[in-house]
Amino acid sequence: MRKILITGGAGFIGSHVVRRFVTRYPSYTIVNLDKLTYAGNLENLRDVEGLPNYHFEKGDILNVRFLTDVFKRYEIDGVIHLAAESHVDRSLHNPAEFAVTNVIGTIQLLNAALTAWDGAFQGKLFYHISTDEVYGTAAPGTYFTETTPIDPRSPYSASKASSDHFVTAFNNSYGLPTVISRCSNNYGPYQFPEKLIPLMINNIRLRKPLPVYGEGENIRDWLYVEDHACAIDKIFHSGEVGTVYNIGGNNEWKNIDLVKLLCRIMDQKLGREEGESAKLITFVKDRPGHDLRYAIDASKVISETGWRPETSFDIGLEKTVDWYLANDAWLNHVTSGEYLRYYEEMYKNR
Repeated sequence: MRKILITGGAGFIGSHVVRRFVTRYPSYTIVNLDKLTYAGNLENLRDVEGLPNYHFEKGDILNVRFLTDVFKRYEIDGVIHLAAESHVDRSLHNPAEFAVTNVIGTIQLLNAALTAWDGAFQGKLFYHISTDEVYGTAAPGTYFTETTPIDPRSPYSASKASSDHFVTAFNNSYGLPTVISRCSNNYGPYQFPEKLIPLMINNIRLRKPLPVYGEGENIRDWLYVEDHACAIDKIFHSGEVGTVYNIGGNNEWKNIDLVKLLCRIMDQKLGREEGESAKLITFVKDRPGHDLRYAIDASKVISETGWRPETSFDIGLEKTVDWYLANDAWLNHVTSGEYLRYYEEMYKNR
């Protein structure tokens, strides 16, 4: 009977991880800790919020007293740490905010686990979710492995690289049982529409311009979010303590090609003339330090845990488009800020 704290569990990836653990492991106690910033939305978890093994705690990972209370009250024996500022553009405007949340917040959480477990590490695990962006850019024909040197190019990736190092340091210095995974770009339902795929879907829906950096030549490896949640499940239960795992979809796309594909799919779904949405593509000034290519070698996690991506990109992308079109109320809520009221309505009397 595990008692697992999932930080950032109301966010995009976090909500899929929470849902998977709550539904697959009814004997586990799952505690979702989220600050509920703009990217945290409890509407993402309406289908599981009434289950007896699910608990929500609104709070900040920077709050030491709060973390201490949560670890003690729920007798936490496992942490899956997803809470983070994660948007590169936002990090360029406010790098200090990313350093505070992603670095100091992770240190506070590590300290809370170290104090609560007090050397009794048997059966405990601190699992830190990172990103392939810490590796920098991949040269043509090369792939990121777990031993690829860290070379962050944005304040966001620098903050994640730093937090990775602190996780490793706590393992080496104090014996805290830790594991790290670094994943390629995720896509799927419930992603906040500042990221490429939901942004394009929403803008096509509203016939708004489709901003593409530079000439759209940047290449990303895409993974369906439920496949990522499955990998996290596998690593949490069978990963080797003290190591790093890369998670990828072996599915590289140039940004411009992906946007054009979305335009074609959306035109078909919305009954528009072929090519109509592609006319909305607008090339904008490239982002500073924009990595050209990310590419993951996921052979380690495949060989050691038996995980592999199950959702083809064609199916995953169509499922994603269908979900956003069927949930336009959710899109309207998150883009207007209305979703923030859900917490007050659901939890004000609890």
